[in-house]
Amino acid sequence: MPKTFQDIASKLYNGHEKAVVALVQEALEQGMSPEKILNKALIVGMDKVGQAFKDGRLFVPEVLMAARAMQAGLDLLRPFLSKSNSARIGKYVIGVVKGDLHDIGKNLVKMMMEGAGFETIDLGANVPPEVFVTAVKEHKPKILGMSALLTTTMPQMRVTIELLKEAGLRSSIKIMVGGAPVTADFAQQIEADGYTPDAATAVDVARQLLSSS
Repeated sequence: MPKTFQDIASKLYNGHEKAVVALVQEALEQGMSPEKILNKALIVGMDKVGQAFKDGRLFVPEVLMAARAMQAGLDLLRPFLSKSNSARIGKYVIGVVKGDLHDIGKNLVKMMMEGAGFETIDLGANVPPEVFVTAVKEHKPKILGMSALLTTTMPQMRVTIELLKEAGLRSSIKIMVGGAPVTADFAQQIEADGYTPDAATAVDVARQLLSSS
């Protein structure tokens, strides 16, 4: 790996936003391809952040700083990536189910997914099942992610999945669910494809779902 890529990954891991932007600009000026900067530097750095978060070596504030640094670097690359029609891994639609306003976990998952190379469409919190269905129709994502922090809102996940079936869309996507009260058993009961206990494992689960599709 070129030293510039190592430096970008390292600065990203440590949440140094300005340094990441400067190094990404430097890499572009050196003629390095935007795709390689994304895949070999930014995504590598964010993968390390995700692993450290999973291991308990980094905490939410540090992850948010790293994610902001990742976003700043990605913002710089985006015009070049769109010019070259560079394909991201895929689209990932995410939202918190109807009746639930707790979105910290959802926001972390979104950042992790963007850091892994997914194009994320964030529907926000308190999302009705019909809005999830409309978003799947419109954006044609590879994965739909739903979260809930309240046991009283968990049934909205089942309602959404049933509506996707009725709309003939269920077979076209993978569905991931998560949130504090959600369990792997519940995910199986509502016929979701994947369950993630926390933001740190979300990327791993998403990658596994795509590789098995």
